[in-house]
Amino acid sequence: ARGGPEAGLRGASPGDAAPRGWRSRVGLAVLRVTAPFLLPSFIFKDVMPVGRAVPTARSLGKVLAPGASRHFWGWLNAVFNKVDYERIQAVGPDRAASEWLLRCGALVRYQGSEKWQQDYNGLPTGPLGKYKIEAINATESCIMYRGFDYLDGLEHVSEIKLQKCIYIQDECLKRLSETKNLQKSLLQLKIISCGNVTDKGIIALHKLTNLEYLYLSDLPGIRQKETTARVLQQALPNLELELDLE
Repeated sequence: ARGGPEAGLRGASPGDAAPRGWRSRVGLAVLRVTAPFLLPSFIFKDVMPVGRAVPTARSLGKVLAPGASRHFWGWLNAVFNKVDYERIQAVGPDRAASEWLLRCGALVRYQGSEKWQQDYNGLPTGPLGKYKIEAINATESCIMYRGFDYLDGLEHVSEIKLQKCIYIQDECLKRLSETKNLQKSLLQLKIISCGNVTDKGIIALHKLTNLEYLYLSDLPGIRQKETTARVLQQALPNLELELDLE
């Protein structure tokens, strides 16, 4: 059955272990990043990546002191979302988007696989273009609007789940709806517990003309759910719309 927030997006929990190779250390250490597009070199307290390990938003959240300032986290998340266009050209859109999504704490699933990829340092190797992203689970990730250019080159994404994404807002959904490849490929979309999403953002999804299923739950920013649902269904008559809203 399709109903419910977990239908269609199978597999790993977003709270799984941080990437292998990390260890906590007391004192100062140089944060050595092997991929230069991730972070500039700087001195960092209490954490040191070992070997070729690369930090992600999820792993840093596990090892950094809980008292880290909101300003720092906002800056770091913005860095994680910075688009590296040279990287897209070098490794292809699916690989570059995978790196962005996992760096931000999201999960991806590739065509022909049931496994959710969650370990940045365990991304599959092989010929460029071999692994095509089919599904994205962005639960509790820090993806934000500035990183959405990574989605432009993806041609096979049929499922997206946005749950507890604090940076997802109306302009993100509008950008999603205006992405040409997603207009063709996206079949299922779930938006759950994203507090910055309003009726305007949901209505903006009307350009996803092939969307078959939309699940909306726990979205306090939606104040006119009946009107919003009616407008969206008029624009997308074949859409199955499931609402779990107050």
